[in-house]
Amino acid sequence: MTNPIRPTDDDARALARTLLDEATHAALGVIDPGTGAPMVSRIALACDAEGVPVSLVSSLSAHTRALETGPACSLLVGEPGDRGDPLTHPRLTVQAVAGLVARDDPGHAALRAHYLTLRLKAKLYVDFGDFRFLRFTVTRAFLNGGFGKAFDLTPRDLGLPG
Repeated sequence: MTNPIRPTDDDARALARTLLDEATHAALGVIDPGTGAPMVSRIALACDAEGVPVSLVSSLSAHTRALETGPACSLLVGEPGDRGDPLTHPRLTVQAVAGLVARDDPGHAALRAHYLTLRLKAKLYVDFGDFRFLRFTVTRAFLNGGFGKAFDLTPRDLGLPG
């Protein structure tokens, strides 16, 4: 059987980074601590000033509670276009470890300010007591650029530490 994974090139790196940078939301996959079953939720997504994926989540949500128990997760970004088969449109799966950013964290204020420049409507709830930022430390990524265009990516391929 032929390996479907192509060697990662600059075009794949650029497409993956674009998908991440342009994402306004993502599907977040976590493990439900009560059942051990996978669970997927939609979250708002942005990248911080260093290009690291971040989100603003409520501690009341099931996905946040799951991440507090087990921080390993995955994100899926990339939306199908208006035309054609959805499987021909590029998408990026990111494996990551989620870390809650405490309000007293020295970087919280800068992250808050940056996030609000990208997600202005979050100003309505960013300071609610149950909302916290999550920073996703990317461990691996998989780019499907369309049929026959599959790539394994490292954090460095996305311009991130790793």
